[in-house]
Amino acid sequence: MHSITPRPARRGPIVLFVIAVAVGLGLTSCAALANAAHLVPPHGSATTSAEGDASDPTPDAAGGAAPDSAKTAANGYFVNPISPFDEDSPAIANLNPELRSAVQAAATDADADGVDLVINSGWRSASYQRALLNDAVAKYGSMAEARKWVNTPKRSPHVSGNAVDVGYTDADSWLSQHGANYGLCQIYANEMWHFELAVEPGGTCPEQLTDATAG
Repeated sequence: MHSITPRPARRGPIVLFVIAVAVGLGLTSCAALANAAHLVPPHGSATTSAEGDASDPTPDAAGGAAPDSAKTAANGYFVNPISPFDEDSPAIANLNPELRSAVQAAATDADADGVDLVINSGWRSASYQRALLNDAVAKYGSMAEARKWVNTPKRSPHVSGNAVDVGYTDADSWLSQHGANYGLCQIYANEMWHFELAVEPGGTCPEQLTDATAG
């Protein structure tokens, strides 16, 4: 009998095509992974943090004039002093209801004493507060000095609706003497116009803080 030597299998076109496709897919996957790596923002960039500017709207370090976009009634901005009873204004309407009621009661009694109590600033949006702080940096020359007069949006009681700036000067003096009867207290020693609801009516106001950096 003649032995039959098996011939080596030939790799036809189909086998070669399959190998080529597999290699091509492997290279494509590597390229896709490399490209995906470039889509991941670097650590510390604005897009990596869920907080970002919205939850911590810090002012520009260089300061600058308040943008006109922040100067709207909807943000709590107004030009002339307004009545604490002007609840059509967001600056009054968005105050803590208890604070608003206390200021209105104080204004009524002040009027009986011949004192006109008005509001120079009430509730403010975070964007308006940020603009005010930018203005203060430009005015005072540094963030450290500006912070003595204007708080950051996250820390400002104006943004949370828990503070009012009262005018005129005689009303500030009247409220300094009688404010505790309504629970209203001057909070900062350098701001005789800034009042918050700090105690129960008839209570004793806490010792004043030096400025906004202390609170």
